[in-house]
Amino acid sequence: LLKYFNLPKSTYMYWQKRINRPNKDMEIENKILKIRKENPNYGYRRITAMLKRLGLKINKKKVQRLVQNLKLQVKSFSRKSRKYSSYKGQVGKVADNKIKRNFKVEKPYTQITTDTTEFKYFEKDKSGTYQIKKLYLNPYLDMYNSEIQNNQL
Repeated sequence: LLKYFNLPKSTYMYWQKRINRPNKDMEIENKILKIRKENPNYGYRRITAMLKRLGLKINKKKVQRLVQNLKLQVKSFSRKSRKYSSYKGQVGKVADNKIKRNFKVEKPYTQITTDTTEFKYFEKDKSGTYQIKKLYLNPYLDMYNSEIQNNQL
């Protein structure tokens, strides 16, 4: 049989000894299955924390490997779905695009652009509590030489 499959005898003996070896992680795997049955959205990090609360001293890499071997890896987690966006759709009137990406200007003061930047800061009120205040900066930029001509707070 070994000659037919072209396998060395040492490989055969190695695997022969391994087949009858008991699974030393069976207890941990059962606990992982129990935790996962109660909490189907738990990944290996939360499962590790739960196992540590149960009194097991175990490395997160081992838990991750066991979870992968048991085919229990969570696939529903997505960072994109958790990203915050304050965009509420089109609010107000959109100005006409008169510049049309033509940023090279022949004369000064013919194209002046602006942008509003919001800064948040804390200010102490009369009662001693800090209130969040907002400050808006509007710089006016001349497209001729890219100098800020004026600004408004």
